Amino acid sequence: MSWFGKKKEATPSTADAISKLQETETMLQKKSDFLEAKITQEMKTAKTAGMKNKRVALNALKRKRRYEEQLNKIDGTLCTIEFQREALENANTNTEVLKNMGYAAKALEGAHKQIGDIDKVHDLMDDIAEQQELANEISSAISSPMGFGMEVDEDELLAELEGMEQEDMDRQLLDIPDSAVPNLPSVPDAVPSAAQEEEDEDMAALAAWAT
Repeated sequence: MSWFGKKKEATPSTADAISKLQETETMLQKKSDFLEAKITQEMKTAKTAGMKNKRVALNALKRKRRYEEQLNKIDGTLCTIEFQREALENANTNTEVLKNMGYAAKALEGAHKQIGDIDKVHDLMDDIAEQQELANEISSAISSPMGFGMEVDEDELLAELEGMEQEDMDRQLLDIPDSAVPNLPSVPDAVPSAAQEEEDEDMAALAAWAT
């Protein structure tokens, strides 16, 4: 007996406990398979002996009953171990999840410390918004068409365009060649008087008598 009392055992980890339970499950499953094979064998023995050899058949059935009882106990133990193993696996998963969440929380806290005071964040966002607005104004000013300070009336421009078209039409009419104008009978410069007509007739008669 120890003078300092019983030594306290170290708490096993969930991974070690799960590994031990899996080993136990494997061992019990092999035992279960063995008992199932024995039960099948004893059933065959009992059927073979039958009524011809009642003692052999009865002993085989008794052994089968014992094997079945052991098999039922093993099945119950396997169910308990499986439940315990699943609980340990869930606990192990929860432990890892909580550990990772704690790690992430510390990282997030460190990031917030680097950012600093929340008022500084608001001030920075206000500065960004102000600079963005200024950039938009500069972009609008650059992209606007330059008018050199003069307002242009589109109605005046249209009137000027119509005048230019009319001048072109007038110029085309003046440039029509003479061949394009049809020949018309010439018009005498003056209408002959009655005395002139009579004189012409006398001159014609005189010329006829002379010949």
